[in-house]
Amino acid sequence: MNDSKDILAVGSIAFDTIETPKGRREKILGGSSTYFSVSSSLYTNVSLIGIVGKDFKRENWDIFKKYNINVDSVEKSDGLTFSWGGKYNHDFSKRDTLFTELGVFEKFKPNIVNSYNQPILYLGNIQPDLQFDVISKVKKPHLIAADSMNLWIDLFPEKVKELIKKVDIFLLNDEEAIQLSGHNNLNKIVSEFLSYGPKIVIIKMGSKGSVIGFENEIIRVSCVPNVEVVDPTGAGDSFAGGVLGYIAQHGLKNPVKAVMHGTAVASFTVSAFGLENLYNTQLNIVDEKIKEIKIL
Repeated sequence: MNDSKDILAVGSIAFDTIETPKGRREKILGGSSTYFSVSSSLYTNVSLIGIVGKDFKRENWDIFKKYNINVDSVEKSDGLTFSWGGKYNHDFSKRDTLFTELGVFEKFKPNIVNSYNQPILYLGNIQPDLQFDVISKVKKPHLIAADSMNLWIDLFPEKVKELIKKVDIFLLNDEEAIQLSGHNNLNKIVSEFLSYGPKIVIIKMGSKGSVIGFENEIIRVSCVPNVEVVDPTGAGDSFAGGVLGYIAQHGLKNPVKAVMHGTAVASFTVSAFGLENLYNTQLNIVDEKIKEIKIL
């Protein structure tokens, strides 16, 4: 990792209660930052910006410590940690949110306590104003990547479009891309978003793989075949962790290979509840999965 760029990520740290056709888990460690940081720590040094409550136990902190994830900029507050519950239907095509308890996350104001050395800055799918706030506080990032989500696209579509203009890499899923653009041709959407200024646009399509656009190229990448889905929660964040982890090591010279790494890492996430499979993933195992991915 000595030659890799460090990554600085902001997003949610949460407790998830998840029900799928494969079973149920209560109050397991989750949140976009958690999935992202464990995934990207396979490749490089990662630091987090976030907030947790008084119910965040030593065993939870130990997960970050195990993967050498720096938590100096994670605030410890007196309230309760953000908590979310979701239930997937029989074929995972639909997810219902059972509850959302923002807790300390409701009044989260990113506090960056270190002077990080030109990191790759990753903005998880938090409110756009918080994303802009972090951009303003991080000096000379090596590059900026950002995700968004349907809630912010619904509430603040113009701010999300403004965000795209400020980043080098923009990721979102296909439903969100259609929602933000107002039409459903993914290739045209990629071209439209690239015209805003980012170097790379990635649209995630779940089991159908992803579409990546850069320079004058638009390429489809398959998912890993024959993966038994147990819990899709955190797959997109794990995907982003793999993508940016690879870029931290190799730069932007092969965006398609970066997406293949993200796809492989996400396949481990979906095949078990929460972070269970990610905990034991190694890069050599990721490389084996990559061999099964096709460029379409």
